[in-house]
Amino acid sequence: MVEFSLDLNEEQRDLREWVHGFAADVVRPAAAEWDAREETPWPIIQEAAKVGLYGFEFLATCWADPTGLALPIASEELFWGDAGIGLSIFGTSLAVAAIYGAGTPDQMVEWVPQCFGDVDQPAVAAFCTTEPEAGSDVGAMRTRAVYDEATDEWVLNGQKAYATNGGIAGVHVVTASVEPELGSRGQAAFVVPPGTPGLTATRKLRKLGLRASHTADVFLDDVRVPGRCLLGEREALLARLDRARSGQRASGQAAMRTFELSRPTVGAQALGVARAAYEYALDYAKERVQFGRPIIENQAVAFALADMKMEIDAARLLVWRASWMGRNNRPFTAGEGSMSKLKAGEVAVSVTEKAVQLLGGAGFLRDHPVERWYRDAKIYTIFEGTSEIQRLVISRAISGMQIR
Repeated sequence: MVEFSLDLNEEQRDLREWVHGFAADVVRPAAAEWDAREETPWPIIQEAAKVGLYGFEFLATCWADPTGLALPIASEELFWGDAGIGLSIFGTSLAVAAIYGAGTPDQMVEWVPQCFGDVDQPAVAAFCTTEPEAGSDVGAMRTRAVYDEATDEWVLNGQKAYATNGGIAGVHVVTASVEPELGSRGQAAFVVPPGTPGLTATRKLRKLGLRASHTADVFLDDVRVPGRCLLGEREALLARLDRARSGQRASGQAAMRTFELSRPTVGAQALGVARAAYEYALDYAKERVQFGRPIIENQAVAFALADMKMEIDAARLLVWRASWMGRNNRPFTAGEGSMSKLKAGEVAVSVTEKAVQLLGGAGFLRDHPVERWYRDAKIYTIFEGTSEIQRLVISRAISGMQIR
């Protein structure tokens, strides 16, 4: 009989220590500088590639873990170092998840290596799905893909918003509507190869947090890509569209499949930010003396720290459960993936806010990193599905009803 255990195995512990070491020695010391510069930290991405932390081999090794915990463990540790730099390193994985989730084996072999480049010249990739008028409402997507049978090419036109690595990426993965009248069921995902004419981007958008991570709007003006750039077989797309036209239930669509794969990992990123703030506040409370004693000896402070620790651990259990379920093909019948991302994101916001409060005036200064973690945390209740959308997913799952 298999004994139940929450202990990490030796490989998982080694992975945690290795990534934590990189985060502590390379990422955290550089975090304030790259946050202030608001530039992509290419030297750190290259260093991550040199040690094997950036590349498909690393993701494949994590995915090979049958428990599903390797990637969230690594994500938590890296984002403990810094969320902006962490997303610069792991942001490519969203495009890779889209290729993995919808592509054929041949497409994975062709495009995934190009997402990362190599050690001497690392590259990044972008997943482009959000639009100015289609964020949470994915069905309102206006980007169009039209097939040109004479040349066996897809022609893409539209605009994407808030794309991580948009414009600086080599490979862009773009979702587009093939049959607009079918809403989200008429959409597909396409690879736009490096250097394809017609794809342009705005300058890097200036953000509240994650400032080291590049975010931009992407424009597609008669972008022509070969037929093989449609992720998945064209015959499979046509069959799916036929089912949608006949009113049959669809199995899902490109953007949502990618988010389902990534939500627990995004939750793990939020956990890293929350844990960093909690640990810093705990150390500060032990050292800060007021009225002749460390402030942690006051119940108000000690209880706040106890709540911070409890919420982080509770969120981690939700992330690990969803990660295990996803890896072992267990359906999210109660919205477990959304639960993990929702809880972790809101914990990150509350914990970092409490950390700033516990430091008092010092917490408001850039001399302490809690103000940066506070800024970074907020995005986790917004991107890859707002907290409201996660609650919508969960409520629909548990009720079986189309809650609006």
